[in-house]
Amino acid sequence: MEKLFGSDDQFLIQRLRSELEEAGIPYLMKNEYVAGAVGELPWQDIQQEVWLVDESWSHRASKVVESLSNNGKCFCENSDWQCDQCQELNEGAFAICWQCQAPKPEPCEHYLAAKAAGEKD
Repeated sequence: MEKLFGSDDQFLIQRLRSELEEAGIPYLMKNEYVAGAVGELPWQDIQQEVWLVDESWSHRASKVVESLSNNGKCFCENSDWQCDQCQELNEGAFAICWQCQAPKPEPCEHYLAAKAAGEKD
């Protein structure tokens, strides 16, 4: 299994779920019913997550996530990321690696392309 997306925005999660179902991509929800634990658990533990059941769908599912952009903002910009230097997995909210202090990689190419297109208009 592979984590595809995580967010505390329930509307965005539902949009993604609808798109995945329409595309026939199998997924699993994590933390779907833990919203009542806000304040009792850390926010990282109650954030809703969409996981791919079969990693062979990863490329296609990533395209679905990309298609949900809003005003040129890439939602994978806040996704978890792996440090290029020490390979540590970091939460998307961190701008530097918590283990080695290396900076977060630049946003993905489609984010940069959307930003560039917005500047031209």
